[in-house]
Amino acid sequence: MFTQELIAQLAQELDASEKSRQQVEHFSKRFPGMTIEDGYRVSRAWVGMQIAAGRKVIGHKIGLTSRAMQMASQIDEPDYGTLLDSMLYTATPGEVLEIPASHFIAPRVEVELAFVLKSPLRGPCLEGGKNLTIEDVLAATEYVTPAIEIIDSRIEQFDRHTKVMRKVFDTISDNAANAGIVVGAHRAEPAGMDLPWCGAILRQNGVVEETGLAAGVQGHPAIGVAWLANKLAPWGESLEAGQIVLAGSFTRPVAAKAGDAFEADYGALGKLKFRFV
Repeated sequence: MFTQELIAQLAQELDASEKSRQQVEHFSKRFPGMTIEDGYRVSRAWVGMQIAAGRKVIGHKIGLTSRAMQMASQIDEPDYGTLLDSMLYTATPGEVLEIPASHFIAPRVEVELAFVLKSPLRGPCLEGGKNLTIEDVLAATEYVTPAIEIIDSRIEQFDRHTKVMRKVFDTISDNAANAGIVVGAHRAEPAGMDLPWCGAILRQNGVVEETGLAAGVQGHPAIGVAWLANKLAPWGESLEAGQIVLAGSFTRPVAAKAGDAFEADYGALGKLKFRFV
C-alpha cells in the first residue's frame, strides 16, 4: 500500500500534468506493487487538491463498463472518477458549442447517458444505506439526459520507452481519465423510457464514426449507477441529490483535435453539437 507521502507526490504530478499539458509516465511501471486501492487513493488526493483550489464536485463517472474493455484491462468490474464544475460544458439546442482544444492533452469523445439525481443513493455500511438496485436508481433519478464524456490522459496511454499500454491502476489514479462532460439536450423521466434501447449516432466532421445502444452498458445503464453507490459506501461516500452520474460509454472513444466538429444524435432525446477550437 502506498504511503501518504507517495500518494501526495503522485497527486502533485497529475496536477502539474493537467496544468502543463505534459503527460507523466505510468505509475504502475514506476511502482510495480501498485493496487487498485492505491489508484483510488491517488485519485481522491488529486480531486482534493482541485477542491482546495476552488473547484466543486458535481457528480461522478463510471468507466470500463463493457465486458470487452474489462477483459482488456484485466479487471472484472468498472472503474469510476469524480466530475468537477470546471469540466462541465453546456450546449444550446440548435447551436454548435465551442470547446477549447487547449484545455486537453489528447481528448477522446464518448457517448453516454447521464442520470441527474433528485434524492441521495447511499450504499451499505452508510447510515440509512442498503445494497442498491436498478429500481432504487430509477426512483432516485430526476431525469436522464444525453451526455458526452471527454476523456483525457494526464498519464500517457502508451509508455514512451516500451510502448506498453498503461494499466488500470494508472487510469484509476488519473480520475478514471475524466476531463470533460457535455450536456444540453432533452431531459426525460426514466419511468417513461426503455433505457437499454436508447441509442445514439456519433458523427465526426459529418462522417458516422460510432453508433450504439445504452444496453452496451452492462445491459442497463442504471446498473452502473447502483454499483457506484455501493462501491462508494466503504469510503464513507454516497451519490447526492443534484449530482450528475455518467453511466458509462456505449461507443468506443473517438479521438478529437482542434477543428473537429461532432454531432451526437440521440433521436427523440435530441442532439449535442460541439466542436474543438
